[in-house]
Amino acid sequence: MLRAGIVGLPNVGKSTLFNALVANAAAPAANFPFCTIEPNIGIVTVPDQRLEVLAKISQSAKILPTRMEFVDIAGLVKGASKGEGLGNQFLANIREVDAIVHVLRCFHSEDIIHVSGSVDPVRDIEVINLELALADLTQIEGCIQRVRKKAKTNKDAQTELALLEHLSAILNEGKTVRQANLTLEEAALVKPLGLLTGKPVIYAANVSEDDLATGNQWVERVKEIAAEEGAGTIMVSAQVESELIELSPEEGADFLQSLGVEEAGLSSLIKATYQLLGLRTYLTTGPTESRAWTIRAGMTAPEAAGVIHSDFQRGFIRAETIAYEDLVAAGSMTAAKEKGLVRSEGKEYVVQEGDVMLFRFNV
Repeated sequence: MLRAGIVGLPNVGKSTLFNALVANAAAPAANFPFCTIEPNIGIVTVPDQRLEVLAKISQSAKILPTRMEFVDIAGLVKGASKGEGLGNQFLANIREVDAIVHVLRCFHSEDIIHVSGSVDPVRDIEVINLELALADLTQIEGCIQRVRKKAKTNKDAQTELALLEHLSAILNEGKTVRQANLTLEEAALVKPLGLLTGKPVIYAANVSEDDLATGNQWVERVKEIAAEEGAGTIMVSAQVESELIELSPEEGADFLQSLGVEEAGLSSLIKATYQLLGLRTYLTTGPTESRAWTIRAGMTAPEAAGVIHSDFQRGFIRAETIAYEDLVAAGSMTAAKEKGLVRSEGKEYVVQEGDVMLFRFNV
């Protein structure tokens, strides 16, 4: 299961947001730094209304959406890369996730202290990015020392050394590994290092209830920085989301409408994180269940079948495939087949977002 780490400075709303995400209020939230020490972990479903529709068409007994894991990581502080606060432990937790949700405080409150004394999300981004970059530099420099000896006689080591020195230069320029535009081969070469600034990032601008529909000047600056870095941005109100937990779906929809918002911020965050990781969803449906399956973009039909079970991939014969929209328009799989909308795809077929699939295979 893929993991997204929720990070940020202390008291920006990380744990409140996490509690709303997993809808069980398991993580403590309090008005002081280091409230979260051990990372809290929550499994969430990825919202997908298509499953409800497919379940009605197939008269499915149950619905199984795809899932993600979110990790609430304790607040970082300036100097974390040198062990300040609980820095070393927190940085290690970040290294274990696939993507980073960087929560930024974009609201003013006299009742909630800020570790730096004032609200400034731009400064907060710089603090966190600097600590992550310093941690990466330390790791890269150590690796350079080891590889340099081998590079005297080994061509592969020479290639690795050149890449490490390139990344070191980029970090020293104040940029991130994400901005290095690594090739697939280069990314694979440094993957074992788990470089923190190489992880995909979504900046979650935590705003007040009043600013949720329109944003504010802080949000605009966050968007500008995200665009420069190639990162994602989402606006959310952790306080609003925590209130939604107590409401019925109907009451929640009315509440959001009163705020001028169509979709809950957490729903958008889950979807954005899912997309950030370069993932796609294909669907299966039948009387037993309608289910969403997570794959990486570019996977072929046999690889997608292997997500269900390795035997499906090894014995793959073909995939009966139809686009979700075509199946819904036809009204049933039988009708879709009669209209010639169901295709027979082979081993080279690249699965598309929203494909509804049935795999044929040899045991």
